[in-house]
Amino acid sequence: MQTLVFQLQGPMAAWGESAVGGYRPSASYPGKSALAGLLGAAMGLRREEDASQLHALHDLYRFAVAIKEEGRLLRDYHTSQVASQSALKKRPHASRRDELNVPQEDVNTILSTRDYRSNGNWLVAVQAMDDAPYSLDILAERLKQPRFVLYLGRKSCPPAAPLFPHVVEVETVHQAFARFDALLQQAWVTAGNPEQATTPIRKLAWEDGMSMGVEHDLSTWRKDRLIHRGNWQFGDRMELIATMDLEQED
Repeated sequence: MQTLVFQLQGPMAAWGESAVGGYRPSASYPGKSALAGLLGAAMGLRREEDASQLHALHDLYRFAVAIKEEGRLLRDYHTSQVASQSALKKRPHASRRDELNVPQEDVNTILSTRDYRSNGNWLVAVQAMDDAPYSLDILAERLKQPRFVLYLGRKSCPPAAPLFPHVVEVETVHQAFARFDALLQQAWVTAGNPEQATTPIRKLAWEDGMSMGVEHDLSTWRKDRLIHRGNWQFGDRMELIATMDLEQED
């Protein structure tokens, strides 16, 4: 089956989960809503204008993640200033400067604690359903030349390496990840860096319906099924997890 594979690496990433109060946690690997949003940014879809297409990216593609390095947990105590809604009413505010250009008494300070993953390394596999709006080849080309800037969960977290997207023909997703690592190793040799070695996969996570090629150790629910992006509403989705035996892999 055709599978699109690409890598996500960065000094900082934030894969948001359910947030309560002022705490903004991060998962150790990206969820489906984050990956669909990444593809939407690459395609140039605007969240406020293309809700149906964003839903199509979420509903008509399946995603799997290979966790090579989940990244070290980094916690930030965050303060920000936000103008009240009443102060912004009928006032144009296209920029941050415009938003804060209100009387000081109408500016509120919001406190939050935000989690990040430092120096993470993930591979992503994407498979398209029959009625998917874009072919995997088109998605790969857009990931090479994205319309909007790509980031790893938050705007402050850009990728540190090219995504290196490739579409491969394989029977299982596990084979797709192995094929991608071989292509990446070949690229390093061509670039004159043959001593660079790929990082082994420590964990696999995939949604039900994909042929991974390994048995899962557990199944769990994850709240990243898009319901309404504008209202930040997400539902539960079944996810399968497998922990890799690194000694056996070697």
